[in-house]
Amino acid sequence: MANGRNDRKRLKNMGLTDLKKELKKLDKDKLIDLVADLYKKNKSVKEFFDFYVNPDEKELFNKYRDKVFEAFYPRRGYNYKLKDGKQAISDFKKLGSSSDLLADLMLFYVETGVNFTNDFGDINEAFYSSMETTYVAALTLMRKENLLDKFADRASKVVSETNGIGWGFHDYLCEVHSDFYADYSDDIKETNM
Repeated sequence: MANGRNDRKRLKNMGLTDLKKELKKLDKDKLIDLVADLYKKNKSVKEFFDFYVNPDEKELFNKYRDKVFEAFYPRRGYNYKLKDGKQAISDFKKLGSSSDLLADLMLFYVETGVNFTNDFGDINEAFYSSMETTYVAALTLMRKENLLDKFADRASKVVSETNGIGWGFHDYLCEVHSDFYADYSDDIKETNM
């Protein structure tokens, strides 16, 4: 009995190196069976291999874009679920998507959150904190990948559409935007006056 417990503990703490050693011990057919079993039983593994075999990045992007949208505007009920939107971004990133589409999805999350607020009124501090964090992360990724110009209009529009939203949200986005888009910031300030 103690041996079984020790084996489970050892497997539980197995690292990538240990896993590779164990997998190398398997013959090709056993390895194929193992991957096929994972494919059948684990949705994220299935999605990974589907994308690996047929890398239609635009189709995948649209699927995750829909997931983000549904996090704010669910098909049933009225409760937004920011966690689901953030999870969609995280899952999309894990699949090895392009930085361009990842930045697009992150900005879409913020745009959708802003639209949601404009549709339903002020939400709460945690909601805006999530939008702010994602906006900063999106612009940081855009800067790193030289995509700021590509998304300049959308990034500016997000800030413009937050005018009048509470919790200091608009002021914070203005500040962040000016850090990334010094040339555009004056245009936003003039629009909001």
